Amino acid sequence: MKQYQIRSILIGCMLLCLTGCTANSEKKRDVLRVGVVLYTQDDPFINALTDCLKEDLAGYESDSLKVIMTVRDGKNDQKIQNEVVKEMLDAGCEILAVDLVDRTEPSNIIKMAKKENIPVIFFNREPVREDLMQWDKLYYVGGDARQSGMMQGEIAADMIRDNDAVDRNQDGKIQYVLLEGETGHQDAIIRTDSVVKTIKEQGIILERLSFQFANWNRGQAENKMTQLINQYGDEIELVLSNNDEMALGAVAAYDALDYDKDRRPMIFGIDGLEGALDAVQKGTIQGTVYNDRHGQAEQISRLAMTLFQGQTPPKEDLENERYIFLPYKKVTVENVESFMEQ
Repeated sequence: MKQYQIRSILIGCMLLCLTGCTANSEKKRDVLRVGVVLYTQDDPFINALTDCLKEDLAGYESDSLKVIMTVRDGKNDQKIQNEVVKEMLDAGCEILAVDLVDRTEPSNIIKMAKKENIPVIFFNREPVREDLMQWDKLYYVGGDARQSGMMQGEIAADMIRDNDAVDRNQDGKIQYVLLEGETGHQDAIIRTDSVVKTIKEQGIILERLSFQFANWNRGQAENKMTQLINQYGDEIELVLSNNDEMALGAVAAYDALDYDKDRRPMIFGIDGLEGALDAVQKGTIQGTVYNDRHGQAEQISRLAMTLFQGQTPPKEDLENERYIFLPYKKVTVENVESFMEQ
């Protein structure tokens, strides 16, 4: 009987110790809560970048760290996005990653984050520098819009020079239309200006037939492009698009109108989305510019971990104290397979 009692006491003590160890283990495990607030969840590039970010952050999990990433939609309305950020802060997130609806209106988000001492990593839509310098825990990760426009222009210029058939009416000029992302959007303005300037600097004479805002959206671009085709027909020799989704919308418009391949203009996009890469391989789009979503996600997650640990990012990792820019890459039929493999 005594032996049985002693054995029971020993087992009870062991269970208590195990329970205590488990509790201590859970207690010691840090939790990083990253609040990701998008300008919209209707943008395929942003959704692809968000998927990459989720995967990268999960890679930092360990026995001592749990990572929770919560994604919310700003619904393309800055007021709604501000409210969502407040909810994220109230819920206790340690790091904010924000793709601004309006790059000129980050003040409320900055004010709320600063009050709670929560660092903010802006991405995709670059805030005005004066806003980013308001506080030393504000950063931006993205690509250089001017570089993307220049590369798109260089691809287009090379192909125009190498193919006399592009100038279908043989008037020595290339008649073009331009699908622009969004009124007043910095990337749209810069991409538009730099692509046209680059092509002209390559010695090619351009004649603009029209430019249309399609808000980065494939459906809107298809509608706008259908109207342009009905208006200009075979006069259109070149379509420049601020992103792949609108370029694919232009392809859809020509498909719906059953245009033969030799009657279609050259079409160029930016982003390197899966659908665009496939279109480049098939020849329905002649080129795009790869926007490195994998690299951007990796840099955002690295920066989030550094800030969470209370450290300051190394100066050599930043441009002008607050910026991390990832380079764009040209994509044509010659190298598209290497991007598809990624």
